[in-house]
Amino acid sequence: MSKYLQIDHDSEIPKYRQVVNIILSDIESGIFKKGQRIPSINETSENLLLSRDTVEKAYVFMKKKGVLSSVRGKGYYVNQTNVFKKAKVALVLNKLSNYKRSIYYSLVETLGNKASVDVFIYNHDLLQFEEIITNHTTGYDYFVILPHFKTENQKAAEIIKKIPKEKVLLIDRNLDALKEYPVVYQEYEKDIQTALNSGIELIRKYKKVSLVFPENQYYSRYIVRGFQIFCQINDLPFSIIEQFSDADVKKGEAFVLVSDEDLYRLIKICKNNLWKLGADVGVVAYNDNPVKEILEDGITTISTNHDEIGRIAAEMIVNKNFKRTKSPFAFVQRNSL
Repeated sequence: MSKYLQIDHDSEIPKYRQVVNIILSDIESGIFKKGQRIPSINETSENLLLSRDTVEKAYVFMKKKGVLSSVRGKGYYVNQTNVFKKAKVALVLNKLSNYKRSIYYSLVETLGNKASVDVFIYNHDLLQFEEIITNHTTGYDYFVILPHFKTENQKAAEIIKKIPKEKVLLIDRNLDALKEYPVVYQEYEKDIQTALNSGIELIRKYKKVSLVFPENQYYSRYIVRGFQIFCQINDLPFSIIEQFSDADVKKGEAFVLVSDEDLYRLIKICKNNLWKLGADVGVVAYNDNPVKEILEDGITTISTNHDEIGRIAAEMIVNKNFKRTKSPFAFVQRNSL
C-alpha cells in the first residue's frame, strides 16, 4: 500500500470511502495486480490508524462491487483492475433554459473525464418523465434529476423510486416524498424572503411591490408564499400578478419578476413612458445572468447559483459522498431598484 496515501480525518468523505479510494488508487497505479492478495483487514487497520470495522466495511464494499474477491481463511484478492471506467450520468431536466444550461456546463466541467453526461428533457410532463426513466434505468450509473412537474409530485416520487436509490441525486427542487434522498435544493419560500430582506430599504422607496408570477409556466408556488410572508412581515402594500399587462405597470411601484419575458416587457413599457428604472419604477428579477448585469445599466436580481448546483452535484458523484445540501441564494444589488 502506498505510504503517501493516508486518511484525512477532517474530510467530509467517510473514512471507509477513503480506504476504498486508497485501494483503488493502488490498483490503478499497479501496486496491486489482478489475483494478488492485498493487505489484511488488520494490517490496513494498523497502517491507516483506523478501526477494524471501518476497514472491513471498505473491503466488503469493494467485494460487492466486484473489485475484490475473498478466500476464507486467506484474505482478499484483486478480482479486477479495470475499476476506473468512466461513469455514465443521465441529467434529467424539466425544460431547457439558460439556467439549466449553466447546471449542465458546470456539471460536465467538474466531472471532467471521470464521467460522460447525457441530457434528457421531459417538459414538465410526468408521462415523458416516466418514459425516460423506464427506458434508461439500467443504462446509467447516476441519475441527476430536476423534479418539477405539471401535476402532483407523489406519482413522480413513485417513478423515481424505481431507480436504485444509490443512483439518484435530486437537484434544485426538493420533494417531500423523497426526504431520504440526496439533493442540492433551493428553499424557495425562505430564499425569496431572505433575499428581499437584503434590499428592504430600497423596496420601501416605492408605494407598492408586486410579484409577477405567470400562472402557466410551472414555477414553484412556494415563491408566492414566501413573497406574501415577506410583504406582510414588513407591512408592505403588495399584489400578485398572474396575467401581466401594460396596465399593471405604474410609476412609483416596484416589481419582482420571475419570467425573463415579463422583465423584457416591463423594460419596454418603461421606455415607452420615459420612466427610469430604479427611480420611477423598481425592478427585481429572478435568476441572475451576465445579460442582467449590463441590461439597462444593471438589473437587481435574486438568484440561486446554478453553476454551484452543477458543481456540488458533480463533486458528490466524484467523491461518492451524497448528502442533502442547500444551494446558495443571493440578492445582487444593481441600479434597477
